[in-house]
Amino acid sequence: MPVKKGDVVRAIREKLENSVEAKASDTRFPAYLFETQGEVVDIKGDYAFVKFGQVPTPNIWLRLDQLEAFK
Repeated sequence: MPVKKGDVVRAIREKLENSVEAKASDTRFPAYLFETQGEVVDIKGDYAFVKFGQVPTPNIWLRLDQLEAFK
């Protein structure tokens, strides 16, 4: 099932760590990306703008295939 605006998600570690985006920047991703709930605020093309509200962090663009619904 595809991720849509308003969904509660978290990042998939294996897909994010091996991505082009990871190779272009710091690969030490914070644990909250994988362990806390984020809300999809917007979607443009293959990317979702995710807000992680449980910790004071900036919103982040992640590819849709790097996200899964939070259970």
